[in-house]
Amino acid sequence: MQQQRPLYRFLTRWLVCSLGLWIAAGFLSSSISYGNRLRVIIIAGLILAIINVVLKPILIVFSLPALVVTLGLFIIIINGLTVFIASKLYTPLHVTNFWAAVFAGMVIGLVNYLVTAILEDTRKQP
Repeated sequence: MQQQRPLYRFLTRWLVCSLGLWIAAGFLSSSISYGNRLRVIIIAGLILAIINVVLKPILIVFSLPALVVTLGLFIIIINGLTVFIASKLYTPLHVTNFWAAVFAGMVIGLVNYLVTAILEDTRKQP
């Protein structure tokens, strides 16, 4: 059972990234496009989840001074940077500018918070 836990967490992260990208693209349809194809959102979510596992911890370590000075708010910029990098690596997902990516990162963070809260609540119930 313990072996499946990291896989379960990664699959949840992938789902959250895909759902957050889809919602952000709905809000910012003029700045984020995916060709109205679900496959693009799913693959972009996978790429974003991989970036969040591999690259995001490195970005956080290098930006610790900015995180401390801004009391953690700089994480919003880091989330936007990861979305922007994902859009550059996977061109069917098109993000027009960095600020649209920052907004998408905020949406993904909010979706992540909500999904995590719901999953933790269902685990606590008997």
